[in-house]
Amino acid sequence: MRLIAQSTLVAFAERNPQASASLLHWRRLVKDAQWSTIAEVQGAFSKARALNGERVRFEIAGGDFRLICAFDFRRSIAFVKFVGTHADYDKVNALTVNLF
Repeated sequence: MRLIAQSTLVAFAERNPQASASLLHWRRLVKDAQWSTIAEVQGAFSKARALNGERVRFEIAGGDFRLICAFDFRRSIAFVKFVGTHADYDKVNALTVNLF
């Protein structure tokens, strides 16, 4: 999949080194994936939670951080919508947040 806002993840990992390895792993899996459904995304990430028909919430670094990504399966694109601490995640509307 083509990953949109990848530089945002790199910058976040630089500011939060404890999330770096998990974000790198996540980026590699997403870029190599050829998913066509949310179920396939959840199959690759056991703790991923579908928020609606296009958005998925991922736990990063054991749940200390959260990432929301919207998928356009037809065009094979993953759009990063949010990455932050668990506390930051609690302050946003996961269905509408679009920080990047």
